[in-house]
Order: sequence, then C-alpha cells, then structure tokens
Amino acid sequence: MNGLAALAFIVLFSQCAGKTDNQTSDSPAQATAGLSGMKIAYVEVDSLLAKYNFCIDLNEAMVKKSENVRLTLNQKANALAQAKQEFQKKYENNAFLSQESAQQEYNRLAKMEQDLQELSNKLQTGLMEENNKNSLQFRDSINAFLKEYNKTRGYSLIFSNTGFDNLLYADSTFNITQEIVDGLNARYSSPAKK
Repeated sequence: MNGLAALAFIVLFSQCAGKTDNQTSDSPAQATAGLSGMKIAYVEVDSLLAKYNFCIDLNEAMVKKSENVRLTLNQKANALAQAKQEFQKKYENNAFLSQESAQQEYNRLAKMEQDLQELSNKLQTGLMEENNKNSLQFRDSINAFLKEYNKTRGYSLIFSNTGFDNLLYADSTFNITQEIVDGLNARYSSPAKK
C-alpha cells in the first residue's frame, strides 16, 4: 500500500515538474497565501494504538481468542498424532482382527484429520473476521471523535502519521496526538470497569 502511494506521488510529481512553463495557476507566493489560513495537525498512529484504551482492550481480547484457538487446535492435533501413533503400532504388530478393521480405523483417523483442518480454517477465518470488525470499530470510533473534536478546533486537515510513512517532517507543535488520546479515553468506558 505504501509503495503504491509512493509510486502515485512520484507520478504526480513528475507530471507537475514538466508543466511549469504552461501553468496558468497561482504563483507559489499566492498558493502559500491561500494555504496560510489553513489549520493543520497530525496524529501519531503508533502512539494512538498504544495509548487508546479501546484499542488496548480490543488487542487484549484478540490475543486471548487467538491463544484459545491455538490451544484448541494444539490439543486436537496432539490427540490426532497420538491416535495415529497407536494405529501405526497396532498395524505393525498385526493387532487388528482383520484388514477391514484396520481400514476402518485408518478412515476414522483420516476423517479426524480432515475435521481438524476444517476446524482450523473455521477458527482462523473467525479470527480474521473479528479482527476486521474490530478495525472498523476502532476507525469509526476515531472518526466520530475527530468529527466532534474538530467542531470546536476548526482544523482544515488532520493527518495520520505512522513512523515515516506519511510525514517526513512536521513541527511537533502540529502534533495533537495526546489531546486525541485523552479525548478518546475520556469517552470510552472499558468493559472491565462496567
């Protein structure tokens, strides 16, 4: 995604760079005068993710669910491995009464393995869907807060910044991350506190 944005930026820059002779738009001084009335800020997304209690709670819940899925799948996989081992020992020692009973046991183990794979797929898909749902809730929460927040602040633009992905340099006076985190946390009541 970032590579695509960088490519788009380079293409736009190269298109703009070659058209300086034919431009009829405002001069840089006029453009700067038009922009000087803009109120701009940015939010450090990494800090927001680390300090916003709603995000912290969502992450903790997902870690617990992921761990439960992993434990469930490991238990079933271990049980299957043990059953396969027992089957192999019985087969090598000719402990089955007939070839038919050996085939039935083999088919039962194959079905167990297929069921385990289906369960794994189902649980992993469920985790991904829940993670997507959580991401939407997180984004909606921030967007709703910023809409309310900006009614009294009057920003023209609020950028998000993750490391050096979006902003290469910005004066820290434009950083409103802590204000946003404080406002979001003030609105959020943790399920553990209820």
